[in-house]
Amino acid sequence: MKTQAQKQVLLPALRSRNYRLFFAGQGISLIGTWMTQTATIWLVYSLTQSPLMLGLVGFSSQIPSFILAPFGGVFVDRFSRHRTLIGTQIFSMIQSLALAILALSGVIHIWHIIVLSLFQGIISAFDAPARQAFVVDLVERKEDLANAIAINSTMFNGARLVGPAIGGLLVAGVGAAYCFLIDGLSYIAVIIALLAMRIKPQKTIVSMSNPLEQIKEGFLYAFGFAPIRSLLLLSALVSFFGLQYTVLVPVFAEKILQGNAETLGYLMAASGVGALSGGIYLASRKTILGLGRLIVVGPAILGIGLIAFSLSRFLPLSLFTMLFVGLGTIFQVAAGNIVLQTIVEDEKRGRFMSLLTMSFLGTIPFGNLLGGALADRIGATNTLIIDGVVCILGSIYFMKQLPNLRKLIRPIYVERGIISSKVN
Repeated sequence: MKTQAQKQVLLPALRSRNYRLFFAGQGISLIGTWMTQTATIWLVYSLTQSPLMLGLVGFSSQIPSFILAPFGGVFVDRFSRHRTLIGTQIFSMIQSLALAILALSGVIHIWHIIVLSLFQGIISAFDAPARQAFVVDLVERKEDLANAIAINSTMFNGARLVGPAIGGLLVAGVGAAYCFLIDGLSYIAVIIALLAMRIKPQKTIVSMSNPLEQIKEGFLYAFGFAPIRSLLLLSALVSFFGLQYTVLVPVFAEKILQGNAETLGYLMAASGVGALSGGIYLASRKTILGLGRLIVVGPAILGIGLIAFSLSRFLPLSLFTMLFVGLGTIFQVAAGNIVLQTIVEDEKRGRFMSLLTMSFLGTIPFGNLLGGALADRIGATNTLIIDGVVCILGSIYFMKQLPNLRKLIRPIYVERGIISSKVN
């Protein structure tokens, strides 16, 4: 009886051994990743004092995802997701260690950071769709998939809370190089976890069509179904406008709030607290019903948070507003991911996840470039106000579409046994 009670308390997805290994390895590595992101934007700003260069580095790290993600999706549908992830983690480790060596030797220049950011972007174009699609292979029960995706978001944002705070302290204390070194070493945990998994051979579809035809098929499938199309467009809007703050935070930390690298770490950690809270809430939900409302309300919360943050000149208030920035982001991103993962067809999952990568990660570089350029012209404060207003307007627009989208998604949920046909 006690064992049964313990099973009921345990988060459903963690009953699967492979998912537990994935959770442990990723949890360690993601902290290192967030440390590196914080250290990188501070290092770039320290070297250049230019918001435009912050935008350029952000652009270079993400633009490969926009260009190559469709090919990454075809690759993931044709080859083993497990082996693909092992390869991407090894290359990511090499990239982080190269950054560490350059920084430790004192010869690092802005062009080094841009080139290595491009390299990491190429890796991500294959890693992101493989990672998203791989979650389905990790859970033993399909009904645990929504919980697994929610836990992923919680894990990601738990690292987003801890990583920047540690990164800010390390940069202020010993320099950015040690953040890069720790990140590089943290990939060992992911690689060990992946190698320890017992993965059944993946059923890959042998197709005689060329990759471009398969990419076209994926586009037609995704954009031909209104719920998928709407969620992808909303994700793109949030990424393009709502996430410009990630490259402009150093400007607020140093110029506006008169702080240093620790201030940057605390601001990024505060957004992580908000996102972690949202992730925990999503992971604790017992049903997928009601996620649509969270998806469309999320951008409004994000927009209000961005406007309030941009106007604040008091650090405690800035930290408070960043909670809403993180919360709004995770509601849209994670809840949208849960809905999309549960309605997409399995044989098109890799190509579809590549489109999700394009809509989310792929639009970030253009937003970063625009945000950096606007901040140079009209200031970081006015730039974030514009971003916040656009996110709020996007939320209102998609809220009006929600009733019709629910009618289209409901039959899929009933067919797959996710909800009962008797549920209203």
